Amino acid sequence: MNRLPFTAKGVIPAALLPFHEDCSIDFEEFRRHLSYLANVKGVTAICINGNVAQVQTLTPEEQRQCIEHAFDEVGGKVPLLVGINAEGSQRAAELAAMAEASGASGLLVFPPHFMYRGGHLRPEMALVHYKTIAAASKLPLVIFQFKVGSGLTYPIETVRRLCMEVPTIIGMKDSCGDPRLHEKHLRMFRSFDRHVSMLTTHSAWLLSSLALGCDGLISGSGSVLADIHAALFAAFEANDLVRARKISDRLFPIVDVFYGTPPLLDMHTRMKEALVYLGRMKRATVRPPLCPLSDAERERIYAAIEAVGLKKDGFEGLTY
Repeated sequence: MNRLPFTAKGVIPAALLPFHEDCSIDFEEFRRHLSYLANVKGVTAICINGNVAQVQTLTPEEQRQCIEHAFDEVGGKVPLLVGINAEGSQRAAELAAMAEASGASGLLVFPPHFMYRGGHLRPEMALVHYKTIAAASKLPLVIFQFKVGSGLTYPIETVRRLCMEVPTIIGMKDSCGDPRLHEKHLRMFRSFDRHVSMLTTHSAWLLSSLALGCDGLISGSGSVLADIHAALFAAFEANDLVRARKISDRLFPIVDVFYGTPPLLDMHTRMKEALVYLGRMKRATVRPPLCPLSDAERERIYAAIEAVGLKKDGFEGLTY
C-alpha cells in the first residue's frame, strides 16, 4: 500500500462525516467533502474518525469503511490521521491494526473514557494503553490530550513518560483548554532530544495558541475553514504577526458562533449547518443523542458566514 508519510505538522482539518436522513453514512458526500479539503492549498493531512465524525457512534465496520473510502478518494494527495477510540486497549489495538491495513498514515489515540474515574492517578494505565497499540501497529501515534476538568487529562509527567517510553509517539493534539498548561506542554516537548510535535486544537483562541510556536493545528472547524487556517498558519510561519492578526480578526465571528454559545457539544452540528448553507454538504444530519439546531441558531450561523465573507469555494479575498 502506497501511503503518504504523516509528520504531525501543518494544517490538519478534522473531517465531518455526512449522514443520510436515516443516519446511515453518506459515503458519496464524505468523499466529496474529503476531496474539497485535500485540494485546499496548505492542508498537510486530514483527520478522520474523530470527535467531529461522531466516532463514538460508529461501529468498527463503519470506521473501516470510512478509512477505505478516504484512502481511495484522497490517499494519494494527503496523509490520513485516523482516530482510535476504544474503552479497552485490546480493542484499540485491533482498531489500530485495521486502520493501518485500510490506509491510515497515523493514529490519533483517544483516552479510554472510563479513565475519568481516576486514571490520572495511575499513569501506568496510559502507558499500557499506548504500548498495546504500538505493538499492533507501526504507524506514528498522536496523543489526544483532553480538556482540564474532563477527568481524562493526562498529567504532564504522564505525557513525558509516554513520549519517552513509546518511540512511535510523534506528537500531541492538545485540547487542555488551559493556556498555562498548553505552554508547559510545548516547552516540555522542545526540551526533548527528539522532536515531538505540538498540534493545537484550541480553535476558539487559535491566534494566541499558534503564537506560542505550535507545529500545527487539528480542528473540526477546519472542515469549514481550512483555507483560512492555512493562511493563518502561513502567516506565523513567515513571522508576520500583523497579517496573522488581520486573518484572526476576519475569522472571529464564525469561530464565535461555532464555539462561543453553550452547549459546546453542538459545535460540530453548527459546522455541518454552515457547510449546508455554503452548498458543500447536502444535509446537517447528526446521530442521536445529538439533535438538530433551532431555526434561530441557524440564522446566527448564516449571519456569521455572510459577515466574514465565507463562500462555497472558501473565503473571499484571502490576500493580506
